[in-house]
Amino acid sequence: MIRWVFIAQVLGAIQLWAAGDPLAARVVILANSHQPESVQLAEFYASKRGVPRSNIVSLPLPEAETIKWREFIDQVYQPLQDELCRRGWIDGTATRQRDRLGRTRYTLTGHHLSYLVVCRGVPLSINNDVALLDESTGRRVGRRLYKDEAAVDSELSLLAQSGYEITGIISNPFFNQEDVSARDAGAVIKVSRLDGPSFESARQLVTSALDAERTGLLGRGYIDLGGPSPEGDKWLGASLRQMEELGFDGEVERTPAIFNPAARFDAPVLYFGWQAMNLSGPFAVDGFKFPPGAIALHLYGFSAWTLHSDKYGWCGPLVARGVTATMGNVFEPYFELMPRPDLLLRALIQGRNFGDAAYYALPALSWESIVIGDPLYRPFKVSLEQQGRQFEQLPAALAPYALMRRANLLLRQGKTAEAWTGLRKGLQDHPGLVLALACARLALAANAVPAGVDALHTMDSMDEFQAADWPLAREMAGLLAAHGAQPAALQVYVKLVKTKAPTAAAGLALLGEAKAVADAAGDQTLIQEFAGRLNALTPPPAAAK
Repeated sequence: MIRWVFIAQVLGAIQLWAAGDPLAARVVILANSHQPESVQLAEFYASKRGVPRSNIVSLPLPEAETIKWREFIDQVYQPLQDELCRRGWIDGTATRQRDRLGRTRYTLTGHHLSYLVVCRGVPLSINNDVALLDESTGRRVGRRLYKDEAAVDSELSLLAQSGYEITGIISNPFFNQEDVSARDAGAVIKVSRLDGPSFESARQLVTSALDAERTGLLGRGYIDLGGPSPEGDKWLGASLRQMEELGFDGEVERTPAIFNPAARFDAPVLYFGWQAMNLSGPFAVDGFKFPPGAIALHLYGFSAWTLHSDKYGWCGPLVARGVTATMGNVFEPYFELMPRPDLLLRALIQGRNFGDAAYYALPALSWESIVIGDPLYRPFKVSLEQQGRQFEQLPAALAPYALMRRANLLLRQGKTAEAWTGLRKGLQDHPGLVLALACARLALAANAVPAGVDALHTMDSMDEFQAADWPLAREMAGLLAAHGAQPAALQVYVKLVKTKAPTAAAGLALLGEAKAVADAAGDQTLIQEFAGRLNALTPPPAAAK
């Protein structure tokens, strides 16, 4: 029976090799048979990526997110290892012996999986069990690492090893390595998870990846510096330089605070930052949504302590808001063992898919970090040049960001006139706030004030702004006012004060700006309107005791 199962797998692999997707033939998908939606998610992913249905492993697993070690070994690890060996995915022979944890001792020689994809419904984390801690094997485990709490996925990475010790960490042989020996590669299975606050958000991880592979990455990059470790800021600084070298437009937050909810944060297709306990800032503004293909990594211990909340932690809320790929920690892994954003981005830029890039960025296994997203996802499958050739087929709301990337690359080469021409033509053909601000910034940086103001004037005719436009429109109004175009600025402010602000404080600040411009212009009607709105929103002073 085993022989025929293996032959079927080989035939399926041959068919996918012919179709040009050899990795998909070797993806194994794990689902919880106690949850029909978990099995449906596995089938959905298999159908979208061309993974043979015979590669789905459906087991009766615990349904809690966090489980005990005994549950993990008896109901997850051992049944899965046995099944993968039975199907020929792991090469090995079982013995009659068991290790000190009760795991079957195998003689193992490697595996054939490209990735193990874990679906929502499979437990997420394993609680610390002091009774299982052990240093008698001779491994030197530092006091901070003397614990065995772990991510389920991180332990499943070691299914092709037998009898490994769970106290402390096991170094990841793929970490920051361009070449890995066949022996080391055969000892580690790369695991990624399709999970989130809902099964719908877990499916979106797949569809968003496929959408981005058709169009290429479209959007801006954001880096949040100012964390508690200079080394972490060094990682994030390297990520910033990589984004700039690719031409991505974006913003940098350099204070210890995270991005302000009212800051410009449109189309964040790349985000790397730290250090906050729960999702906040622009991410928490009503209606926030990532563009397709977005890659976001927030450095924080416990960032993935649960994936079933759209409010607590970071990873679950990011998935709920449409992120395509992220990484996180189910417990506190300690700073030096967190996933490295600069290495993740470096590997993706090189053309690797997300599963490989994530393990390139991950220092330790049998530990606390997880990978969330489709491991086959290749964000840079479509180049900027290809985006230019198929520009009219790109999503209208995101296509301008491709023009901005091209202009930024031209500016890096000193070709300012060519960059200006491309942006200006793009604004004429596809008018919008994004390109208007890009043109204005470039012109004003060159001290070409009339040209900059003229670019902003193209937006005068907008009847109203959407809530997502609020930070851009505010910047537009401020630029107009600062360069002598107060009447045009006031037209923007009039429409902007009627648009929902990201926060009440931001709305008050905007009214103060608008009134100051009205004062400078001597527009009594607007002075009274803005003052009235300010008075209505400003709380009265506290009464003296």
